[in-house]
Amino acid sequence: MEAVEKTIINGSLPVPNVQVLSSKKLTEIPNLYIRPEREAEPALGAHLQQEIPSVDLSKLLDQRFSEEESKKLHLACQEWGFFHLINHGVGGEVMEKVKRDTQEFFKQPLEVKDAHSQLPDSVEGYGQAFVVSQEQRLDWADMLSLRLRPISSRRMRFWPTQPTSFRETLEQYSSELMKVTNSLLGAMAKNLGVDPDVLIDKFKDGMQSARINYYPPCPQPDKALGLSPHSDASGLTILLQINEVQGLQIMKDGNWVPVTPLPDSFVVNVGDVIEILSNGKYKSINHRSTVDPEKERLSIATFQSPSSEADIGPLPELVRDGGEVCYNSMNYGQFLKLFTSGKLDGKGHMQFIKKQKPSITQPFLS
Repeated sequence: MEAVEKTIINGSLPVPNVQVLSSKKLTEIPNLYIRPEREAEPALGAHLQQEIPSVDLSKLLDQRFSEEESKKLHLACQEWGFFHLINHGVGGEVMEKVKRDTQEFFKQPLEVKDAHSQLPDSVEGYGQAFVVSQEQRLDWADMLSLRLRPISSRRMRFWPTQPTSFRETLEQYSSELMKVTNSLLGAMAKNLGVDPDVLIDKFKDGMQSARINYYPPCPQPDKALGLSPHSDASGLTILLQINEVQGLQIMKDGNWVPVTPLPDSFVVNVGDVIEILSNGKYKSINHRSTVDPEKERLSIATFQSPSSEADIGPLPELVRDGGEVCYNSMNYGQFLKLFTSGKLDGKGHMQFIKKQKPSITQPFLS
């Protein structure tokens, strides 16, 4: 297996293609993929077989049911940071097209996919993100990362030309998710006691990006991870689990809780930006992906974020009455750079924006 060659900042080192590794029918995975911390994990007990809440977007937007559904959304964002989104309004045809085209892309020969490989100074393209050092452990996954919006930010060399319908499918999917995102942001704002336009405007002219994930079968799934534990540096993340193979896990009360795929739904999670804007009322949650010994897993995570020129900090409406301000303000582009310049490592990047509480020291006694 080729070695990771050096250390890099603001990009990702090239690593072996995991889909190719998996096709070799190995009985053991290379050492770089072994996670020693997994050996100490307890087995998932029945008490951990909880399920994240479900929110019905059609009811959230219907005055007859919106009050009750808004309460569900509020509790989900406060207590879980994750929820299933059902009756979301994205047409079945669009959903099926994006699933089909994603599966077809990863079925292609490596040389076809490599035509869209990442460049050294970017995490965009085909490969694996957040690989910054030869010492770090690697994820058992390949991915395709793309900028979707604004349209002017797209780097089309990374957008697949095969299957031929993929670009049009991604365009349709992107447009539909923008509508879903704005509906959720408006409802969250109301729950926080803020004018919906105030929160939605924070994402005006913002960025939408996608990470299309392929997790091949793994011969030692209990020793590997498909994606390292992390929170998302976005505002909201909308995940489509393409082939409904379980793998997503979230941290809840100090334990990893699996998220069961729900047909025709999305999994939505609160990102770091919403945690900051809400002054901590809503929390971004650590999550990770595990792998399966026999089945491949595919998913698309779509991230909605502010513009890189925007400043992020607690909304003034939430702290103007003398409440504690829990976060500093920071340029979002700078915050995102902190996130992408290191390996995925929980919520460590949040230390740069969280206000540090003054330490209590004993007075000097002469």
